[in-house]
Amino acid sequence: MLFFAIASTAFSQNKINVIQGNYDFLKDQTEVNVQLKFDNAAYQEKNLSEAQYIESRKADITARKGDKVWDNWTYQWEKFKTSEYLEYFYKGINAKSKKIKFKNDVKAKYTLIIDAKWIYAGWYGGMIGSQEAKLTADLLFVETDNPSNVIMKLQADKIQGKKMNDQFSWEYGRIAAAYEITGKKLGTEIKKVLK
Repeated sequence: MLFFAIASTAFSQNKINVIQGNYDFLKDQTEVNVQLKFDNAAYQEKNLSEAQYIESRKADITARKGDKVWDNWTYQWEKFKTSEYLEYFYKGINAKSKKIKFKNDVKAKYTLIIDAKWIYAGWYGGMIGSQEAKLTADLLFVETDNPSNVIMKLQADKIQGKKMNDQFSWEYGRIAAAYEITGKKLGTEIKKVLK
């Protein structure tokens, strides 16, 4: 019984689960707007707030690498949150979903809100090894003009990013890779339905 519980929990991870609705509303669409949200995101195993996570990274980075590296880290962190995570998501989903293009700031009937709930940043140890980032997020398709009307809700459950390389040596790169894989997985699901 315990084995079954562990196996079923592990099986539900690293995939996208439908919570409410279905993909039928997308059948006649050519574009979907996308927004990212981080308001309720927790970080790492300890479920830190973003402020707590940044504070712990500041202490570590400034002690080991200095203020100049820290300044670059904070710049990159904000840049990835405001644009790069979206770009990686588009790279993943638009490679799979050919009939519908996912973009930001388009006047589309529907908007996909990617509401991050838990982010595990992984780690990079060079030749020693590394661990990919993971993303858990609610994926909400809403009416663009009436965002309180949720058409479909999915959950991306601990979606694991790509295998490491030095492009992803900092956590914002690893997290971006988890957004890309989330896009690929969602695009694959949509493609199955919209054949």
